[in-house]
Amino acid sequence: MTQYQSSLMRLLDERGYIHQSTDAAGLDALAAKQVVPGYIGFDATAPSLHVGSLVQIMLLRRLQQAGHKPIVVMGGGTTRIGDPTGRDESRKMLTDAVIDANIASIRTIFARLLTFGDGPTDAVMVNNQDWLGQLGYIELLQEVGTHFTINRMLTFDSVRLRLDREQPMTFLEFNYMILQGYDFRHLAQHHGVRLQMGGSDQWGNIVGGVELGRRMDGTELYGVTTPLLTTASGAKMGKTAAGAVWLNDDALPHYDFWQYWRNADDRDVGKFLRLFTDLPLSEIARLEALQGAEINAAKKLLADEVTRLCRGADAAASAAATAAQTFELGRVGGDVPSVTAGAEGIALVDALRALGFAASNKEARRKLDEGAVKVDGAVERDPQRRIVPTGEGVPVSLGSKRHGLVRAG
Repeated sequence: MTQYQSSLMRLLDERGYIHQSTDAAGLDALAAKQVVPGYIGFDATAPSLHVGSLVQIMLLRRLQQAGHKPIVVMGGGTTRIGDPTGRDESRKMLTDAVIDANIASIRTIFARLLTFGDGPTDAVMVNNQDWLGQLGYIELLQEVGTHFTINRMLTFDSVRLRLDREQPMTFLEFNYMILQGYDFRHLAQHHGVRLQMGGSDQWGNIVGGVELGRRMDGTELYGVTTPLLTTASGAKMGKTAAGAVWLNDDALPHYDFWQYWRNADDRDVGKFLRLFTDLPLSEIARLEALQGAEINAAKKLLADEVTRLCRGADAAASAAATAAQTFELGRVGGDVPSVTAGAEGIALVDALRALGFAASNKEARRKLDEGAVKVDGAVERDPQRRIVPTGEGVPVSLGSKRHGLVRAG
């Protein structure tokens, strides 16, 4: 492990946030001697960000925790164009009113995780439409366009992959990386920003901004990217069979948000605790070492902590109580449906029919294939799975609202 002298780089390194850095030693030295303003940009394509953006928000939180200044850049201007990174088609155009409403709604998650104010390390939120909207086209071509070559731009994954697939890319989208580079330069001039952070898919855009600042102003800028974050099963963060896992309260019920983290793969628990909670690393090491059924305690703590940070303590307590009530009340004679099974257990397909969750084996298999069935809180897709009840029973769920128990009989 690299030995860093600044608390910022040590914190990011220890918790697994660093994938690439334009100049790790230079940034480390700068962060050791002064407050470093750093930013991440977020386009406002919906009223809420989803869990896939949470690692970037937590990155800004870590920046502030280490004594530096986080700047949230809302892409009021770049949302009008659309980032082509990782996309197979052009983004739908949004009206100014919709973009402004989305920005106002998205601000709520940042207000929970960052401290805003006028102090040297207080977070600020800015909108790149404020400067991009004033930028003349001829001025952009003259001042900025000369520092970007088509040859280099065609090598960026955001462009190359689209062209390799023979999918259309508009000239509007082709300009996105130029405007993101200009954002970095503008923020350096007007907010003293020295650092841009983002996901690994933003590496080309970040490097473009670093080079633009050096060529136009002689300013030494830095970039850091986080690893591409997927679950142990290879799925993208923030997506489930039921849709996106939204961060805003009004976009997804607290219980469903809590349950997403409770259902984490055993192999992901340590990584998620480091990235998405403030628990001490020593405690995380203890939790991720738990084996068998004991790992469920770590998953519940993960769900509690992430929900508390993103939704508040009351939401976390309410979601945990709902989960306990859903399963534990059934075990002591509550009104959830149940089916009994002998020592040999019962086929999951049969249990779904017996609980009234499916009218036929065919429907039960379809629900399993859709990822809509959970056994003991974990998604189950195997139609050959047998449930052997132990103790007070095994919880079985269909979606987020239908729950039952397989009891020993």
